[in-house]
Amino acid sequence: MSATTSRSGRRGRDARREARASNASRHIPYISRNIPVTNLVSDEALEIIEANAETILEEIGLEFRDDPESLELWKSVGADVQGERVHFPKGLCRQLLATAPAEFTQYARNPANSVQIGGNNTVLAPVYGPPFVHDLNKGRRYGTLEDFENFVKLAYMAPAMHHSGGTVCEPVDLPVNKRHFDMVYSHIKYSDKPFMGSVTAPERAQDSVDMASLVFGEEFVQNNCVMLNLINANSPMTFDSTMLGALKTYAANNQACVVSPFILSGAMSPVSGAGTLSQLLAEAMAGCALTQVIKPGTPVIFGTFVSSISMQSGAPTFGTPESSLVLNGAAALARRLNLPFRSGGSFTASKLPDAQAAYESAQTLLMTLLSGVNFSLHAAGWLEGGLCSSYEKFVMDIDQCAMMEVLARGIDVSENGQAMDAVREVGPGGHFLGCAHTQANFEDAFYRSRIADNNSVEQWQADGFKDTATRANGIWKQMLRDYQAPALDEGIDEALQEFMAKRKSSFPDSNT
Repeated sequence: MSATTSRSGRRGRDARREARASNASRHIPYISRNIPVTNLVSDEALEIIEANAETILEEIGLEFRDDPESLELWKSVGADVQGERVHFPKGLCRQLLATAPAEFTQYARNPANSVQIGGNNTVLAPVYGPPFVHDLNKGRRYGTLEDFENFVKLAYMAPAMHHSGGTVCEPVDLPVNKRHFDMVYSHIKYSDKPFMGSVTAPERAQDSVDMASLVFGEEFVQNNCVMLNLINANSPMTFDSTMLGALKTYAANNQACVVSPFILSGAMSPVSGAGTLSQLLAEAMAGCALTQVIKPGTPVIFGTFVSSISMQSGAPTFGTPESSLVLNGAAALARRLNLPFRSGGSFTASKLPDAQAAYESAQTLLMTLLSGVNFSLHAAGWLEGGLCSSYEKFVMDIDQCAMMEVLARGIDVSENGQAMDAVREVGPGGHFLGCAHTQANFEDAFYRSRIADNNSVEQWQADGFKDTATRANGIWKQMLRDYQAPALDEGIDEALQEFMAKRKSSFPDSNT
């Protein structure tokens, strides 16, 4: 072989490698599902659950604690308020929810990354809320602002993450009452994907709105959704003043609340699936309806976080068939309300990015897609029942998330997808490796995992006997080395920093 031919061959291999890399990282702002949803709960069962939820709302009621304003709002629309307990006339919440949009856009500062929430769309976001972080080198430790920034950067780098998320880990090296400034700023500075605001106090929610207004403009924010925020019901059947304060702030500013009963069945709801679904439907309907009392037409997402517990130890369990059935039933209930739905993710109780973490997460993520979830927190990085954000698990999860996008496309029945020209070319007894159709499509015919090892055992040994977690360790480190920040207007950046400095100096540090 001549030197010219050798160099040409190398160039060809390099070009194919670059093409594969380009295909693997192509930009998809969110998943548009071309496959039908899977319904595991019958219409008859859903009707029973809906009737039971109305009974809970009317007869038992929900408590809205330490928030007289919310109680007055409920009185104004005809609810029966007795102390902090609110009883809802049958059909009231459903009637109020008629003004909520079935689908809406959350705008990103880079318009190419804006997401459509609702309908046949699925938006995947990273882990939310853990106080600890974990990687193979340093082990388990409290999260810091540097870790927070790292996870924002990783989510920005990952095509399968459509959203920057919110509290990707708690930066415990910062004061509790001021860390929200740095968290929101990190989402704006180090990513240009959509993000979430703070919910730990009403004034922190307002700070988030004010910072978003510096980026998008105040008028745009008041007329469009630029932030999601997570409002958890304090199950069973209770909303506390912290969550209500954030909900009222965001709803008044036209920003979408993700109203999510946080339920571990057997502890915070009945052990049965039907009982849990009835309770969470009542809680979600009441919380979502309150946003419409505050500002009719403001976007809201019906959400739920639900799993089971070990009846021996009381510890949360994940990836179980019972939680999959409840997730699927809740998705159907949200569709019957004509609301976008949030649930699912990549859940595991494992303490390490191991086989348990992989199969528990895969069980949950697959049901997330098949059930038609519209917005999914915790899609990457979740470890230890949500107490840990894991670097290696993040990489493992984004690989699975990318597979979900391929699955959601369904079967291609275009002329190219039918491949009849290939069948005619090869005929009986031949093979398809060299035919024109294979040559034209082989680069993107099948999903190519970035993390799986499909080589021979000899090649695997020569590469260092690496398991999945070890390969993931190298990948996240390389991602951070390759990271380049998206452009941010200097004037906006200066305005954000000035706002944060002024607000931080106006009150003392506190860890409450």
